[in-house]
Amino acid sequence: MKEQKDSYLQIMKATSLFGGVQVFQILISVVRSKFVAILLGPAGMGIVGLLTSTTGLVSGLTNFGLGTSAVKNISEANATGDKDRISTVISVLRRLVWTTGLLGALLTLLFSPWLSEFTFGNREYTLAFVWISITLLFNQLNTGEMVLLQGLRRLQHLAKANVYGSFIGLIVTIPLYYKFGVRGIVPVIIITAFITLFFSWYFARNIKTEKVTISRSTLVSEGKGMMMMGFMISLSGLITMITAYLLRIFINRTGDVADVGFYNAGFTIVNTYVGMIFTAMSTDYYPRLSLIAADNGKCRENINQQSEIALLVLAPILIFFMVFVNWAVMLLYSTRFLVITGMVYWAVMGIFFKAVSWAIAFVFLAKGAGKLFFWNELSASIYTLIFNILGYYWGGLTGLGISFLLSYLVYLIQVYIIAKMKYSFSFNSSFILIFSVQFLLAILSFIVVNIINRPYAYLPGILLIAVSVWYAYKELERRIGVKEILKNNIQKFIKK
Repeated sequence: MKEQKDSYLQIMKATSLFGGVQVFQILISVVRSKFVAILLGPAGMGIVGLLTSTTGLVSGLTNFGLGTSAVKNISEANATGDKDRISTVISVLRRLVWTTGLLGALLTLLFSPWLSEFTFGNREYTLAFVWISITLLFNQLNTGEMVLLQGLRRLQHLAKANVYGSFIGLIVTIPLYYKFGVRGIVPVIIITAFITLFFSWYFARNIKTEKVTISRSTLVSEGKGMMMMGFMISLSGLITMITAYLLRIFINRTGDVADVGFYNAGFTIVNTYVGMIFTAMSTDYYPRLSLIAADNGKCRENINQQSEIALLVLAPILIFFMVFVNWAVMLLYSTRFLVITGMVYWAVMGIFFKAVSWAIAFVFLAKGAGKLFFWNELSASIYTLIFNILGYYWGGLTGLGISFLLSYLVYLIQVYIIAKMKYSFSFNSSFILIFSVQFLLAILSFIVVNIINRPYAYLPGILLIAVSVWYAYKELERRIGVKEILKNNIQKFIKK
């Protein structure tokens, strides 16, 4: 029982730490998005989305998934306690990120005219791609430093790197957009990437390593595992980026660039603001799951625990956004963006399925099943793109929200069946009860906001939020003793 409580506590500690980081980053994003929406408008946001998604596509082709695969290698090396082993893996990783980062920058530079032609239908943005090619190197070097902090469990430093990078990036972004408008997009992308790299390097620079000689054979033998697993992750990530890229192109050609901006804005709310808990949890979850990957029973227990905490933390946030989505859109963007509310309603419902499928899918990476992970993600990307195209064609922006929900429902069924067949995975009764209660509350909230006119919808909506918060509190109290934790923290604060 104590071991189970400790496991829940570890999940909550990591979630609390990076949840705080995510809240801060969300506040930064709120301010940034507000200024971008006002200063650039939907069309400007569309340009930002197309530029970053295109370079993201090239990055996905050249980064070899090191940001994910290397966490497992660093984590496993750190668990041995062998300083030479740790230093060797770190040195190999640093060489690989330099090589892959330079490759991405060079490809973007060489193919900039064609990237502009394919993305925007003309070559007017060739120079923009030339300039932002350097960000592929900056971003890959940043990935290497972040992997070290995550794999070595330097979570406090990782949190600080994220916070400082976001804050300084905001200070730079607003004046540039204010003075230059759309012409400030490229400088902002470059400067933001450099600032992010600086802070990740700053907090990782104190990691002490032994001096080791890395021969070509050592580089190949140590890097092979990272690169092979990373290659599969990179391929799946590349396919995901291609489908997102093709969807943006389809929206741009079928609708207009403003709809691309609306799409970006809507899913920024869903994936960044509402889905912040994924980033907060995955930072600790993946390395921890990697260490017990050989034991199917422990994996099953860990996945269920992670899913339970995810739903208990997420559900009240999701219901809150559903009830107050209009206010959220106006706060984050402007009244011009209220057209995305229908999309957000449906997508928020889909987050429930995403949260659970996300927790299960990590086991493929933890077990090093690169090929399985690739084929799983490939099939998901294909039907997601089909759902999205049909959704936008028939239902516009709201159709994209419906397709998001359907995609993650199918994806959850898919990963559950695979994990059950391969690793004897199953949901426990505790998780099923939590999911049923919180999802039912979300359905009731969805009905309320779509049937009852505002402001009359707020009263039952607030009641449903309160019920969700109360239920989450009761379940967390059973698992980690929330009262005791709060009492101890208050006593510590008073003593200070």
